[in-house]
Amino acid sequence: MDQSDEIVLVGCGNMGFALLEGWVGRAGIPAGRVHVVEPAEALRSRAVAVGAIVYADAADLPQALLPRAVIVAVKPQIVGTMLGAYRRFSGTAAFVSIAAGVPISNFEATLGDSAIVRAMPNMPASIGLGVIAAFANTHTGDVQLAYVTDLLAAVGNVHWLAEERLVDAATAISGSGPAYLFHFIECLTGAGIAVGLPAETAHALAKQTVSGAAALAMTSAFSPAELRQQVTSPNGTTAAALEVLMAEPGLADLVKRAATAAHHRALELAMPA
Repeated sequence: MDQSDEIVLVGCGNMGFALLEGWVGRAGIPAGRVHVVEPAEALRSRAVAVGAIVYADAADLPQALLPRAVIVAVKPQIVGTMLGAYRRFSGTAAFVSIAAGVPISNFEATLGDSAIVRAMPNMPASIGLGVIAAFANTHTGDVQLAYVTDLLAAVGNVHWLAEERLVDAATAISGSGPAYLFHFIECLTGAGIAVGLPAETAHALAKQTVSGAAALAMTSAFSPAELRQQVTSPNGTTAAALEVLMAEPGLADLVKRAATAAHHRALELAMPA
């Protein structure tokens, strides 16, 4: 069996399944080259539907298997108890963890001098529009780094970080960030209802406004600040609203405090080596 052709995916929950669908649907990886280890029958069934080879336990993996990558997509609390079952792949495979809060040192304690990547994808990865912040240890070579980048890019844009501690900082922005935007849509919907719009119309306008503005920010040569200024006519309706949002303390302070709280919680949840 060619070591370069095989992937082991440990866990097929929401993010694991998003990766599987991205590999098969967008990266062109044959589903039969992905070996999924998942104890939950319902989650195994959806991996089977995609065409992956599935197992209920790591002990069921073929002895001759030599995967190029082992993706750890399980709950952080069980990483320590399950990782030993994959130690036999540590000499050749790159290990990629998307278990939030688990430092690379925890993996190194079990796997030794192996290539290990810690990654933090966010929820839009489920539709291929995710943001993935990642950090690789010093045992990860350039070829492995390029391969892991391709695997993660199947679900979004990959941003490599210079220090592992920045993964927790990125969690506060891109990891938790979608929830901030979802709540803003809720708030904008509520504001629409408050000024007299029907609930259904307010909801549609809020979602489409946020979606369109985000798409424009992604494609425009102008900065977000410049785009804001282009929308804002002197003494106009937008200026009146921004006087409220940009007052001190305003939205910028609120978002900064929210992200700081998320960052502090990420540090608290980090599991010691």
